[in-house]
Amino acid sequence: MTLEQQPRGTALANIISVVFHPLMMPVYGILIIFSAPTLFGFIPFEVKKLLFLIVLIDNLLLPASLMAYLHYRKLIKSYVIDNREERVLPLVLTTFFYFVTVYIFIRYRIPVFIKTFMLAAAIISTVVMIINFWFMISIHAAGAGALLAMVLVLSFKMQTPLTWFLVPVILMAGAVIASRLLLKSHTPHEAWSGFLLGFGVTALLLFIF
Repeated sequence: MTLEQQPRGTALANIISVVFHPLMMPVYGILIIFSAPTLFGFIPFEVKKLLFLIVLIDNLLLPASLMAYLHYRKLIKSYVIDNREERVLPLVLTTFFYFVTVYIFIRYRIPVFIKTFMLAAAIISTVVMIINFWFMISIHAAGAGALLAMVLVLSFKMQTPLTWFLVPVILMAGAVIASRLLLKSHTPHEAWSGFLLGFGVTALLLFIF
């Protein structure tokens, strides 16, 4: 069934699931950190560009390319991967790339907040990978929860009201959870468990470090 043949609500839910795919969340997170009116905005443009390219290539383009290959080989049926068994290999690959990014970031003198945000993503991916053997927790919701936690902690630590970032991220998180439920990709328990996992791990790590 094409998007044109689907009910409007279902088509919109599919679009939201793609636009806010878990692979996109680190990219959105880095863009928010660099564009928010905080001290991180004063990081030299060349450094911002380098860090953004590392995240873009390592945590979006490479995993997406491998997912395209897995889809071509019929190892996964779709890019949103709604089948628990099919998620194992993509999760392993994604987790590996997250830790590669963390390793690269740790070696350079960049703000701890940015390093910790990527570490949180790597830990969330690891926990989701383990939980997936027994329970189909929502990766989309985990990514949304992580992004929301990052914006909240950034606002708190920098003592800056990031309303223009916070409101859209809250709306995004709600839309992502609603979309996964509308598509029947997850139960409410799976969706909210994912959200709380992403939010909790990211908030905890960013507050500690």
